[in-house]
Amino acid sequence: MRRFRYCFALLCAFLVLAGLRSEACTNVIITPGASADGSSIISYAADSHWLYGELYFHPAGRWKAGSRLPIREWDTNRPLGSIAQVPHTFQTVGNMNEHQLIIGETTWGGREEQVDTAGIMDYGSLIYVTLQRARTAREAIQIIVELANEYGYPSEGESFSIADPSEAWVMDLVGKGSDEKGIVWVARRIPDGFICAHANQARITRFPWDDPENCLYAPDVASYARSKGWYDGPDAEFSFRDAYNPLDFGGARACDARAWSAFNILCDGVFNYIDENGAEVSRPASDWLQYAMGYDLGGEMPLFVRPSRKIGVKDVADVMRDHYEGTPMDMTVDIGAGGNACPYRWRPMSFEWEGSKYLNERAIATQQTGFWFVAQARGYLPDVIGALLWFGCDDAATSYLTPVYVSINKVPDCLREGNGDLLHYSATSQFWINNRIANSCYRMYNRMAPVVRSRIDDFENRMINELVPATDARMLALCKGGKVTESARRSISRRLTRFSVSTAQEQFGKWVALEQMLTVKFIDGNEKAQGPEDVFLHSVHSDGIPAGIEWPGYTDRWKEAVVRGAGHILQHK
Repeated sequence: MRRFRYCFALLCAFLVLAGLRSEACTNVIITPGASADGSSIISYAADSHWLYGELYFHPAGRWKAGSRLPIREWDTNRPLGSIAQVPHTFQTVGNMNEHQLIIGETTWGGREEQVDTAGIMDYGSLIYVTLQRARTAREAIQIIVELANEYGYPSEGESFSIADPSEAWVMDLVGKGSDEKGIVWVARRIPDGFICAHANQARITRFPWDDPENCLYAPDVASYARSKGWYDGPDAEFSFRDAYNPLDFGGARACDARAWSAFNILCDGVFNYIDENGAEVSRPASDWLQYAMGYDLGGEMPLFVRPSRKIGVKDVADVMRDHYEGTPMDMTVDIGAGGNACPYRWRPMSFEWEGSKYLNERAIATQQTGFWFVAQARGYLPDVIGALLWFGCDDAATSYLTPVYVSINKVPDCLREGNGDLLHYSATSQFWINNRIANSCYRMYNRMAPVVRSRIDDFENRMINELVPATDARMLALCKGGKVTESARRSISRRLTRFSVSTAQEQFGKWVALEQMLTVKFIDGNEKAQGPEDVFLHSVHSDGIPAGIEWPGYTDRWKEAVVRGAGHILQHK
C-alpha cells in the first residue's frame, strides 16, 4: 500500500501539461460566524519573484482641494499617471485600514485583449487606494468599481477578498480592453458561518441576479460577454468564470487545487455547502479530488463551504503552510522532493522531456512569497484595538507571523519600507533573515524545517493565546465606559506601537540567532545533538568537540529511486 501511494504521488507530480498558468497568490476568507472569536479573517500570500517583503504604512491624511495622487504600478513601480485625491484618507498598515477593512487578491489573467494598456488603476493601486478611502466592504466594492471605470484598469483578471468586521465578500473582475474603459465584475457575499478560498482562478460561476443584499455585479457583466462572442445564453445561466476565465487543466491543478486543499483542511475532509436548490448538503472532499487534479473539469467545486469547526488565526496560518501533505499531490513524497523530502520545485513549473511537457505541483506555501498575512477584523473591539494584522515575510512554511495593530504610529524597523530590497541585502530586514533560514532548510528539509516550525508554533501560540489577549484587555481598560476618547485613542496608539514594534524586533533577533544555530547544527549534512535550551552537547575533553553527531542520510523513497535507476552500479559485491 505504501509503495502504491508513492507511485501515485510521483505520477501526479509530473503530469502532461495543458494550459498551466504561472500566476501566484492564495487567499482564504473566514466569515465572523465561522471564526473562533467572531472576527472576519482574510489570509493572503503575496507570491512573486519580483516582490520584496515589507510592511506598507500610510498614516491618515487631509488633502487640499485639487490635490492629485500619483499612481505607480504595484508590480513594476512604473508611473501610470495620477488621480484626484479625496479630502481625507484613512490610515493603512499593509492590506488593512483603521476601520478594520481588509483587502487581498489573487491574479487569474484572463483574455489578453481585456487588458487596458492605457489604464491608470492597476490591481495593486485599487487595493491600497481603496483602503485609504473605504470604511466597509460594500464601500470598498463601490470604490474599486468607480476607480477602475473612471481611470481605466491596466491589469489582468483578479479575485479580491474584501472583509470588514460584519461581513466578507469575494469579487471577480477583469478589464474591457483598450477600446472601452472600465471593468466587468461580480461580487458575492460569503454566507455567515461559511468560508471561501481562491488561488489564481476566477471562482464565481452562476450567481443570483435579484439579491442585492448578497450579490452585486456590473450592469453589462453578461451583455459585454455576448458582444464579444464569449457567451450566447440567457442571463440566468451566465457564468462569470466560464465567460472570462474558462477553466482548463492548469486552472484546476495549479490554482483551484489550492482552494480545494484549504477547504479539505478546514473542513476535515467533508464539504458542507449550499446546493442550487438552497439546501445545505454534505459530501466528502474526495468527491472533488479529480476536479482539483485537473482530471474532471465537468464538476464545479463549491464557492462557499461550512467548516467543520470554528476557525482561529492559527488554523488559517497553518493552512497557508500547506504542501498538499497527506493527499495524492503531496510534494514531500515523490522523487522531485530529493533525498530529504523537500516540498519545493524550482521554477519554471513545467519542463519538457523527449518531446512531452510535464509539470510540478503548485501548493499554497511556496518559496517565492514576498510577504503574507492573516488579518483580523474584530468587531467586538473598538477599531483602534480591533484591527489586527499578523504579518510575515517569505515562505510561510518557515516564517512566523508577528502581530501588528493597525493603529500604530510607526512600523518595526525589520519590516520598514526601504530596509533592503531584492537586489540589496539588509542584515536588519525580516525578509532577508527569513530567506536565509528558508533556503537553509531546503537542503535538509525533513530534518531542519521541523526545528524551525516548533519555534514558529511556540511564538504564534504564545501571541495568540496569551500576549495579544492580555494586550487587548489592557487597551480596552483605557476606554471609559467602552468609549474611545481622543486622549484614550492617542494613548492606545502609543502603547500598541510599542507592543507591535518590540514584539517584532525581539522575534527578529531570535530568528537571527536561529539561523546561526541551524548553521552549526546541520553543517555538512551532520546533525549535532542538543540538550535543554538548545545547548550543544560536547565531549568530556572539550566544549568545542561535539558529542552525539548523527548522519541522517536520505529518505527511503529516494533510496528506492536511486537503486532502481542505478542499482547495477551502486550494488556492493
